[in-house]
Amino acid sequence: MRILTPPEEADRLLAWHEGILSRCLAELNQQFQVLQTRSQLLLTLATLTLTITGFSGPKIAQTNALARYSIALGLVFVLISTILVLIGTLRIQWMTQVEAETPRETLVAILTYRNQKSALYRVELFLLVIGLACYVTSVVTFLICLPPGA
Repeated sequence: MRILTPPEEADRLLAWHEGILSRCLAELNQQFQVLQTRSQLLLTLATLTLTITGFSGPKIAQTNALARYSIALGLVFVLISTILVLIGTLRIQWMTQVEAETPRETLVAILTYRNQKSALYRVELFLLVIGLACYVTSVVTFLICLPPGA
């Protein structure tokens, strides 16, 4: 399998849609909606993490140094991921703002923008996963260190 470059993908889209730009843009609109929906999922996970930490974080942090540092590190990664989602993949630039000489050049510009957003989404997801892993480490440490009957 080979990933197409934006110019190659633009050519393919135009061929599939008989050169009609509006059909190509409709397909790209759906792809941007996927990025939007997935970014909102990241925000939901981050919000849940931050909310749960507000209730149980201090108790977990009192367990021991591992729990304290892992919950703190986890929160930092979750926060960085959240900030990137808010200023990155959820940042809006309308397809109608893209001006180019030809429909193909318009598509290439929009596809390049989509690819940048997709790459940023992968970074945001990676950071959130690291944050959640650290957070889970702190919770597991808390549960293992609980005295019997507590």
